[in-house]
Amino acid sequence: MQVNITFRHLDPTEALKAHVKGRVEHVQRYIDRPSEAHAVLHVENLYHHAEITVKAGRFLLRGTAKSQDMYASIDQAADKIEKQLKKHKEKIHDRHKSAPGTSELAAVEVRHDVIDIIDHPERPSHRVVRSTQFQAKPMSLDEAILQLDLLDANFYVFQNADDRAINVVYRRDDGNVGLIEARGA
Repeated sequence: MQVNITFRHLDPTEALKAHVKGRVEHVQRYIDRPSEAHAVLHVENLYHHAEITVKAGRFLLRGTAKSQDMYASIDQAADKIEKQLKKHKEKIHDRHKSAPGTSELAAVEVRHDVIDIIDHPERPSHRVVRSTQFQAKPMSLDEAILQLDLLDANFYVFQNADDRAINVVYRRDDGNVGLIEARGA
C-alpha cells in the first residue's frame, strides 16, 4: 500500500512517518484489495490534527482527529477508519459482488462550490469560498448510503447506476437519509 504523508506547520520526522505507516498497515488488514492512503498532519494553535484518507476499492474512508499529542491524533483517526471498516466490511463485500454492470459505466465530473454571503450595506452578495471537482461514480442507492456513512459526511453525490442520473443522498436534521434525484427537463 502506498502511503502519502503531508506535513503542515510541523517538522516531518521519521518517527511520525513510521507511526502513520504502521497504523495504516494495521487498518489495511480489513481491506480485501490493495489500496492507497493519504495522511495530512498539521498543528493549529495548540491542537495536533490528523486526517487519514484510505481508498478501499471504490470507497473512500476518512478519519479525522485532534488532540494535544500528534501520536494520539493519528491513533484516533486510524481507529475511526478501523471502526467504519469493521462495521461495514460485510456490506462492502456483499455490495461489490451484487452490483454487476456498474463498473462499465463511466463516472461523471461534478463540481461543488461553497458560497458565502457577504453583508454589504447597499446590497448583499455571494462569493465562492471553496470549489471542489470530483467524479460522481456509478453506484446503487444502497452503496451511496453506505459511502455517506463511511465518509461520515452530510451529503454524497453519485451517479445512479440504474438510470445514470446524478443523485445526492444527504443526512437530514432528524437523523434520516434524504435523496435528491436530478432529472433532465
